[in-house]
Amino acid sequence: MTKQERQQKILDLIRTTNISTQDELGDLLSTADDGVTQSSVSRDLDELGVVKVNGYYAIPQKDTNEDLGLKTLEIAGDNLVVGRCESGVASAVCVLIDRKKIDEIVGTIAGDDTIFIAVRDHRGQRAVLKKVWEIFGR
Repeated sequence: MTKQERQQKILDLIRTTNISTQDELGDLLSTADDGVTQSSVSRDLDELGVVKVNGYYAIPQKDTNEDLGLKTLEIAGDNLVVGRCESGVASAVCVLIDRKKIDEIVGTIAGDDTIFIAVRDHRGQRAVLKKVWEIFGR
C-alpha cells in the first residue's frame, strides 16, 4: 500500500469508525496492509491534520479557517495569549497555528474551547495576535 493509499484509508476509517488511539488505527490498517508502524501512523495523522474531538480522531472541515470558530484572542501576562473558540475545535485551531511556525510562538496548548499560546516575550504578543488573526482571515 502506498503512502497516499494508506492516508486515504485512514481518512475513510476515521469517517466511518470511532477510533481513539494510534494503536487502534494501526490495527485497522494492518488488516489492509502487511503492517504499518506507529511512527508512520503518527506522521500520517499530522500530515492529514487529524485532531481528537471528544476522545476520537476527527477530520477538521477545511472549507475556510474562519469556520473553525476562533472567537477571541487576548493578551494575558507577559508571555501568554489566550484564545476562545467554538466548543470542541481548540485542538484544530492549535494545529493550524503550529503549522505556520510563527517565530514568536514557543508552543500552544488546547482545551475544549480555549487555547493558550506561549510567546517568547511580551514584545512578541502583539505580533502573534496579528499573525494568528491573519491565519483565520481577519
